[in-house]
Amino acid sequence: MSVSAKAVQEPTMVTIPEGWFLMGSESGQENERPVHRVWVDSFELAKCQVTNAEYTRYLAAGHLSAHRPQYFDDPNFSDPEQPIVAVSWFDAMAYCKWLSQETGKTYRLPYEAEWERAARGGMEGKQYSWGDEPPESLPDYQTRWTNGPEAVGRYNPNGYGLHNMGDNVHEWCSDWYGADYYARSSQLNPQGPPEMYGQALRRASRGGSWRHQIKVARCSARSSIPPEFRYADYGFRLARSISE
Repeated sequence: MSVSAKAVQEPTMVTIPEGWFLMGSESGQENERPVHRVWVDSFELAKCQVTNAEYTRYLAAGHLSAHRPQYFDDPNFSDPEQPIVAVSWFDAMAYCKWLSQETGKTYRLPYEAEWERAARGGMEGKQYSWGDEPPESLPDYQTRWTNGPEAVGRYNPNGYGLHNMGDNVHEWCSDWYGADYYARSSQLNPQGPPEMYGQALRRASRGGSWRHQIKVARCSARSSIPPEFRYADYGFRLARSISE
């Protein structure tokens, strides 16, 4: 993918309303238990995952010395509207810092609780962002994600107007990851465990992956990897606090 200098383009943000919701699942993996009541303040989340086109502007704006994603020029991953992949948690944080400096607004990665509330789209207790119907019921499911992620925003959004919540690529979250964190999580705006708690040095991530057998993750499904790892099915989505 060629890198050319273009003006900064901010993502389209969606306001997620404040409120209580039930986080986790009793029928999912052990790390999704117990189901617990959580309050999340209103915040903004990007309508789509960060794309190659957006990341290209970041590289062109004097950050060519930053890590150039491994698959940046691979035809299976280089469509401008595909999500950027093979970025580490540190790469994603550097992008947030750059965009914040360029715009005067504070962009960041969402916390797990924020991500799950947003993914549910206002529906309580459902398996997926659209309800309980299996992923195979989605339009064109059998022909999507053949050799990589698809361009963002191609299919219907969830109840909050967010695209690809649960599919396409795993999305980095701000939190450190703790498998048993839910047993002691704060009820109010939880932000994950301290760095050295439990399974240390892994960052939380959410959402499904184009290369998994089941391409779409449940709203409550959790994942994590060390923050320096760069995988072909890991990307990110931006968040902003309403007060910023």
